[in-house]
Amino acid sequence: MSRNDSDANSLVALYWDFENLHASLTDARLGEGSYNKPDGRFKSQEPLIDVQAIVELAASFGPIAINRAYCNWQYFGRYRDALLQGSVELIQLFSPGASAKNGADIKLCLDAVEDIGRFDHIGTIVIVGGDSDFMPVSQKIKAAGRTLIGIGARKSTNRHWAKSCHEFRYYESLVEASDTTGMTPSDLLTRALRLLAQTQSDPWVSEGAVWKMIKRLDSTFDVKEQGYASFSEMVQAFDSLVEARLGESDQLLKLR
Repeated sequence: MSRNDSDANSLVALYWDFENLHASLTDARLGEGSYNKPDGRFKSQEPLIDVQAIVELAASFGPIAINRAYCNWQYFGRYRDALLQGSVELIQLFSPGASAKNGADIKLCLDAVEDIGRFDHIGTIVIVGGDSDFMPVSQKIKAAGRTLIGIGARKSTNRHWAKSCHEFRYYESLVEASDTTGMTPSDLLTRALRLLAQTQSDPWVSEGAVWKMIKRLDSTFDVKEQGYASFSEMVQAFDSLVEARLGESDQLLKLR
């Protein structure tokens, strides 16, 4: 499932049916059907989605080229900081009626199909949402030779949609240990290795891939500011945490 960053089609497109996931998490917290009640949906929403956890997972498949979320954003302003930190492009959708869906899944699918037709460098598509409405787009994505990753809440995700993906991750499994804000070098190194090992289904990861993953997790991270002359020197400093061996073209690392 892993892709080398040097591949021509190694980039990732991430599409969020944002309200779908938020509604699922609201119902899980307050009871089934809570979100769609008049006093539940049409008001300022409490942030429930761990945006960073999903962005991190997408980044483990390659650099993110498209990060687009679909929603009626007038009620989701409290997500502002998390969305800015995740560099998420917001697509505004207005619901045509009090009980109608906002059409996020339709717009998302149309955009995803258009993007894979326009951009050869997009190799992996990540769709956040649990609706069976996404099944037709999964067929289009796979027919185009791209990898499809799905993410959704465990209780509300349609099982046929989940099985139509090359790989599906339940949101609940992503949220632990996902905050990279203020992480130490050892924290970032550990997080990068775990994400890549999970994505590649192999505990041994190339040192170059780990460094690129760290920069995706925190683009401001600088090894010299942490007191190391190079990333290799930083890795050596954490030899009690990380095991190393020579690979064919690069040093390989894994967590001890």
